[in-house]
Amino acid sequence: MSVIISDETLNACGMTATEFKQEIALLLFQSGKLPVGHASKLAQMDKVRFRQLLKERQIPLYSYDIEDFELDLKNLRELGRL
Repeated sequence: MSVIISDETLNACGMTATEFKQEIALLLFQSGKLPVGHASKLAQMDKVRFRQLLKERQIPLYSYDIEDFELDLKNLRELGRL
């Protein structure tokens, strides 16, 4: 599948085609819609460089939510470490 972004749209947002692809990849990764490998391909970057871009944008590589924290607490209690 191909998606065509007009020059008018790129000019309106002040981006090159490469920058636009990177922004889309970042948004899709951040929203959990794409894993890092697919997002880096969409951004036309290797995984190392894409991870650097995530760091620059302060976008976490891994999601750690309250459910994960609660599970960790439960496991630590069961192991007798809390």
